[in-house]
Amino acid sequence: MRKLLIEGKKTLSGSIEISGSKNSTLPILAATILNNKTVIKNIPYVNDVFTMVDLLKFIGLKCHFLKKQKSIQITNDKTNINTVAPYKLVKTMRAGVLVLGPLLAKYKKAKVSLPGGCAIGTRPVDLHLFALKKLGAKIKIKNGYIIASAEKGLHGTNIKFPNISVGATENALLASALATGTTVIENCAIEPEIQDLIGFLRKMGLKITILGRKISVSGKIEPKKISHKVISDRIELGTYLIAGALTSKKITFKNIDTSFIKKEIETLKTMGVKMNIKKNYIEVFRSNNLKKINIKTQPYPGFPTDLQAQIMILMTQATGQSKITENIFENRFMHVPELRRMGAKIEIRNNVANISGPSSLTGAEVMATDLRASVSLVLAGLIADKRTSINRIYHLERGYQDLEKKLKNCKASIKKV
Repeated sequence: MRKLLIEGKKTLSGSIEISGSKNSTLPILAATILNNKTVIKNIPYVNDVFTMVDLLKFIGLKCHFLKKQKSIQITNDKTNINTVAPYKLVKTMRAGVLVLGPLLAKYKKAKVSLPGGCAIGTRPVDLHLFALKKLGAKIKIKNGYIIASAEKGLHGTNIKFPNISVGATENALLASALATGTTVIENCAIEPEIQDLIGFLRKMGLKITILGRKISVSGKIEPKKISHKVISDRIELGTYLIAGALTSKKITFKNIDTSFIKKEIETLKTMGVKMNIKKNYIEVFRSNNLKKINIKTQPYPGFPTDLQAQIMILMTQATGQSKITENIFENRFMHVPELRRMGAKIEIRNNVANISGPSSLTGAEVMATDLRASVSLVLAGLIADKRTSINRIYHLERGYQDLEKKLKNCKASIKKV
């Protein structure tokens, strides 16, 4: 089994190119089921994307990577395709369930395995099914599969989610793309990745308006050749900003959109992180005398749960006691025992983590439990004395493109063995 070896206490400098957003690419890939010919640009070459492409191929779409252009061409020229998403392709990636909406909308039936992914909480699909039932689908769960049908097609309706869910909002949007009439989705997620999906669906002819947490979908899809560039990955950017604050003389990030990370920038500034920020450009510097802070993870535009584990490392270097309240997932502190083994002073009570600092971290052999936890161990390794060995790095490869190469280019001592 492969692992990452990191020798800490190195001063980093250089520039890092931020990849396209994984969490934007995945629903857009699912949306290509609705179209005939699609080119998606700026895609990240990470395992979750490869798995979703394999799923599309299994369904019957033709997919061709253009690696030098960071693009993929997808063609759906079949009327009779396989409307099944099997367990073997969905078990490692929760986003696989996103093919449910477009398959049901276009082919009036779908059989999709209940999804897997990171073990950070139950993340049930009940809100996905709630939305599809509102649109007129008949659904049952059997032998670990969601079996859905809509013999007369889906029809526009009002969907008001009892809780905010990114995945359920995406599936509702994808299913409503071919529904008759107008669909109104309330109490929905409005993440930048969802706004990117909406931009893609608009290119197919849909009329979509967003007002607060209310999305209206009307109009008719016109399958045609579409080209779409995916937004940059705000979670990857936030991760490397934290790395820079911990270790760098200066790291530069170009060709990004800082409007997507206002809360993250505000949080880092409050902690005393030194940055030079422009609209499409950020420089970050090693930041001493970091200040304690209390944060709560919330749906966008709040602080993202996907950066919770990473900012915890920054908090270990701040003076005083910081606090994180995790409001999204119930099992998202699984990295804490590994950080304690490295010397971090962290106490957990229910959904609250109290982090005392500054702490001197020491390298150790640790194990990644999920995607974002794994990268938090990388950050800890970068500032720890001696060597850190990170096991189960397949989690990292699901969501971070060329992490080892990007950090090496900034003079980090990191290698995969």
